[in-house]
Amino acid sequence: MTIQLLLTQLLNGLQYGVLLFLLAAGLTLVFGIMSFVNLAHGSLYMLGAYFAATAYQHTGSFGLALLAAIAGCVALGFALERAAISRLYGRDHLDHVLATFGLVLFFNEAARMIWGPQPYFLPLPGFLESTVDLLGISYPSYRFAIIVVGLAVAVGAHLLMHKTRLGMLIRAGSVNPSMVSALGVDIRLLNAVLFSLGAALAGLAGVMASPIMSIQTGMGEPVLITALVVIVIGGIGSVSGAFYAALIVGTADTLGRAFLPTLLRELASRDVANAAGPALASMLVYLLMALVLALRPQGLFPTERTR
Repeated sequence: MTIQLLLTQLLNGLQYGVLLFLLAAGLTLVFGIMSFVNLAHGSLYMLGAYFAATAYQHTGSFGLALLAAIAGCVALGFALERAAISRLYGRDHLDHVLATFGLVLFFNEAARMIWGPQPYFLPLPGFLESTVDLLGISYPSYRFAIIVVGLAVAVGAHLLMHKTRLGMLIRAGSVNPSMVSALGVDIRLLNAVLFSLGAALAGLAGVMASPIMSIQTGMGEPVLITALVVIVIGGIGSVSGAFYAALIVGTADTLGRAFLPTLLRELASRDVANAAGPALASMLVYLLMALVLALRPQGLFPTERTR
């Protein structure tokens, strides 16, 4: 194992981590603050990618594709919250799971009917097709751009939640919505805005992931499961916790898949290592979650009200 390979995999882990954060941030806002379990969040991620691919086919512009994906997910999220999600507030979490699982099936079938079963691909923007020299290695510019965008969103989310009136209302509404409503704030509109913000982040994650993976029906479910792991590790309702946990999970998953099979070959026969290595690597983040739940059930970085 060379230093260059280790640095490359660390950057890959950081890139994967910030991509997970883009998805987990919107999910933790809805799950932790509104106490709503939204399994359809992965579908918004998928639809954001499809919106971007469709816009790119018609315009040839990555920037317009990005705007179309975010705007489309915001509009869809707002309409979805008004038409279906708002009717489930106050219901049992099992009702949330059943309803949003039905939405997952609906959106997957709708995507298959509209775009077909074949995968779509979103090409890299021309100005990000090169590489950058970083710490003595050449790293793809687009993957580095994902890191920059994720860090910018993390800073923006922190400022929104702690430095703006909207963030103050969101935090207050999560603790005592009836009092916030009594003060003249439209809590229903506030919930719709929060849900739409989460949808926008899911759409952004879908666009950023599209040039490095195929766009296809059902692409949101695997990454949604990992995003839920991130939320559990970071602490439910904590945006900063989601950020730190996403970096931990992204790095652990990437390094585990890259180096765990090789390390096992030093401890066991090659056949055993080849069979067990990939399986253990894929289980690593779930083992990490189990360890966190055993030692710190509230998560590594919980909010004040969940400590």
